[in-house]
Amino acid sequence: AAAFHEVPAGWADANAAAPVLPADWWKMYQDAQLDQLEQQLIANSPDLASALARYHQAQAATGVLRAAESPTLNASLNAQRDRQSDLKPLRGATSPAEYNSGTLGFDLGYEVDLWGRISKQVSAGVAQEQASYADLAAARLSLQIQLADTLLALRGADADIRLLRETEQAYQRQADLIKQRHDGGSASGLDLARAENQVESTRSLLRQRIAQRSVQEHAIAALVGASASDFRLDAGVQQFVTPAVPVGVPSLLLQRRPDISAARLRVAAASDQVGVARTALFPSLTLGASAGYQSSEFGRLAQAGNLFWAVGPTLAVSLLDGGRRKAQIANAEAVLDEAGQRYRSVVLTAFQQVEDQLTLLTNYDEAAKSDHLAADAAGRALDLAKKRYDQGAASYLEVVTAQTAYLQSRRSELDLTTRYRQAGVQLVKALGGGWAESAPTAG
Repeated sequence: AAAFHEVPAGWADANAAAPVLPADWWKMYQDAQLDQLEQQLIANSPDLASALARYHQAQAATGVLRAAESPTLNASLNAQRDRQSDLKPLRGATSPAEYNSGTLGFDLGYEVDLWGRISKQVSAGVAQEQASYADLAAARLSLQIQLADTLLALRGADADIRLLRETEQAYQRQADLIKQRHDGGSASGLDLARAENQVESTRSLLRQRIAQRSVQEHAIAALVGASASDFRLDAGVQQFVTPAVPVGVPSLLLQRRPDISAARLRVAAASDQVGVARTALFPSLTLGASAGYQSSEFGRLAQAGNLFWAVGPTLAVSLLDGGRRKAQIANAEAVLDEAGQRYRSVVLTAFQQVEDQLTLLTNYDEAAKSDHLAADAAGRALDLAKKRYDQGAASYLEVVTAQTAYLQSRRSELDLTTRYRQAGVQLVKALGGGWAESAPTAG
């Protein structure tokens, strides 16, 4: 598509080529604690270290493939004592039964890449290595996003806990006042029971939210490579700034997302493997040479008269294999088809994820504004209900109903604010934030 369907008002023009997001994209949110935690994740995360180790494995595998482009030279030294059988066929009459045998030999070999088999194997290995680096970048981005998302959820929990604590205290004061009225005969037992129900219900919600906050704190500890038993995050009041992320045009996703790059590179590797399978139909040519010294006297091994050598090419071709090579070609072509379809699926999913987050950002923002207005209206209704109750014009049930509506509106507003900010962070992931196609320098 030429542009994304729905971009929030005031954000980057969807029809303009946007710059690639910086590697430390989280600094756009201007949050010191998030910055410190992201740095700790990069330094200590075992999941990230595991992904880096997989990339190093891919590098080593490419090195193994590259070695096939160079000649091989092997050396061997053999020294032994031999005894011949008395009835050995063609044994000479003067040949001793026991003798020494010493050999110092060198073998040189080089396979001529007539049909490009070796170069295609190396090309496939390089593509797999680059795909592994893209996997590393995707793993890094996923962990960074997960950390930011979880921290946002924890901040939302902190705000909700503060609201519930304030509400619990207000309800407790209200219940104490009604109890005094009840003891004085001016309030009914039903009013007291409703007030006590409000207190205990709110207290239950508070304890549940505290538990959820603790679980989120433990998750952050695991992400940054710390023990959950020692890790603590103080309740904070600072909230993320939600910056206008440069969205760009849909075609930029093909460059910006590491999982798309990984899928594309695996298509290239699978294509090279088809070429490798097809070269098996043709003969192979190997140039070989061997030389060394051989003697029955160890002390005179390296003398000119003991020199031996051999040199010559070897041309080999498989004449009958029962269809094995054709089956290998068919298998490689099927793998290529699978890689192509997976690439297509990854691209379509990427477009979907960007559109999802843009839609959430646009609608959550509007919904949060409506919830804010609803909370204000519920607050006014609560004030009126309390006045009517104090004046004896309404039952306490009207106060309870107004309190419930006000608390629900405030909590819904906080929840939508958190989800709006989380959608902004998830958009960074959907756009491939912090990814650049270059080899990592850290190791």
